[in-house]
Amino acid sequence: MRTSLREGWERIPPKRRMPLTVYAVTQVIFLLWWAAFYPGGMSYDSISYVWHVTTGHWMSNHSVAYDGLVWLSIKLTGDLALLTFGQSVGMAAALAYVAVTLRHFGVPGKFSALAAIACAVLPSIGTFTIFVWKDVPFVIGALLAFGAAGRLVVRRMRERQAVRDKAFRDQVVVLFTGFLMMGLFRNNGLLVAVIACPVLLLVLPRMRRAILVATVIPTVVSAALQLVIYPALGVQTPTKDQVYALNYADIAVVYGEAPWTFTSADKKLMAEVAPLSHWSGRAANCWNADWAMKKPMNRKKAAELNDQLLELWGRVAERTPDKLIGARLCRSQIAWGIFPGPASMDGDTLISVPSVPKNLYGWADWNPEMRDSPYRDELRIRPLSDTLHDAAYFTWKASKAPQLQWILFRGAFWCYAAYAVFYVFSRRNRSWAPVGMLAIPLALQLTVVAANPAPLARYMFAPMFLGIMTIPLLAARPKWGRAREAVAVEPSAETSPEPSKPAEPKKSEASPEPVA
Repeated sequence: MRTSLREGWERIPPKRRMPLTVYAVTQVIFLLWWAAFYPGGMSYDSISYVWHVTTGHWMSNHSVAYDGLVWLSIKLTGDLALLTFGQSVGMAAALAYVAVTLRHFGVPGKFSALAAIACAVLPSIGTFTIFVWKDVPFVIGALLAFGAAGRLVVRRMRERQAVRDKAFRDQVVVLFTGFLMMGLFRNNGLLVAVIACPVLLLVLPRMRRAILVATVIPTVVSAALQLVIYPALGVQTPTKDQVYALNYADIAVVYGEAPWTFTSADKKLMAEVAPLSHWSGRAANCWNADWAMKKPMNRKKAAELNDQLLELWGRVAERTPDKLIGARLCRSQIAWGIFPGPASMDGDTLISVPSVPKNLYGWADWNPEMRDSPYRDELRIRPLSDTLHDAAYFTWKASKAPQLQWILFRGAFWCYAAYAVFYVFSRRNRSWAPVGMLAIPLALQLTVVAANPAPLARYMFAPMFLGIMTIPLLAARPKWGRAREAVAVEPSAETSPEPSKPAEPKKSEASPEPVA
């Protein structure tokens, strides 16, 4: 048996062994989390997805594409386990893809493999991967875009940016796929491509056409789906009070801090939606926009007066831009703050528990369709092993210790770690081309800064993955230096003393590029 396994392993091409190992090991670890929390962790949003697809209330306030995956899993199996199992497969494959990208940079396989395995082992990431959340395929897309951008950067550093071979086409396709997934699985995910595009165009000048295809088209497709195609298919669009809730929360924060800047007409308008005591009191919490939108806020009235409220928001932005920007930065602190804010104001890291209460996070209390749903029995944790569940749940709870959250549940630290690693790597290799790879975590961070309702940990899980996978670059030993020298000293055809003699291929072009 041992001999046959060794023979089978030896038949695998050496360059395939590392990614296969990474995939296999991370897949097994993810499956352990999956078995421990079968069919998967769930939150209030998870119940929303099930309500959407089992009762005909398809809505685009969440990802319609992810709702489609929820519907497919339920339609095929009557459960959500197929969906979460698929997420584990996709995440393991994406980690293996990034591990191979690191090898292209000269990172020894053992270091990239350890980083990928660490992602799977960490309780925060392991449980996140098997949650019924649109954010999971969003993160898979971020990993794919990160890995593909890295391979294009390597092309430039190897002086191969003008070569248009099959590997190049595959890399552009993966970059396209990564950005498209981010646009499909988070409503503001298309901003990642918008922000990353100019950075990639700057550092990869001889690949601009391909970069535009891989960023602009996914952005257009995502926008067209949300604005045109979904409504045409009968998918209900979000109400105005859902779309512009952050604007209302901005008004409340500024009113709570500087009420004297508001005119009588401003206050009269606000009073039609909620008492002024609410605007200056609970709603003025800059850490969590949900506080503004709860009773006594009349959300239906806010939707009716939305245009006027947006005009008021514009006047607030003109009068007190500093306070409005401060409100946005406070609310998006999960994107840039290493440590959490005050727990009394919901400023701490909001972490979803991988379990499901009997009332389905309140859905069964007020929604008869979910209270009497034929799928209600499936909407609970049913571990395949109680022992495994107890061990996994204990490990997850231990990782939630406040002193550990900055590194296990908050992505800002990992953003800064990635920036530092890229700086060291760029200085060491005397090239700023790796900034192209850095564009992905930077765009993810800025997207959350631009619009964020509360300090939910899941909004910054993508930078956590990327930051951990960036650390092995410190051990990189690139080999493209000698290839550059060979290109530089080789005589050109115009100066060759023997023009009739066939020219030998350049070393940088003769050596095939490693493939995943």
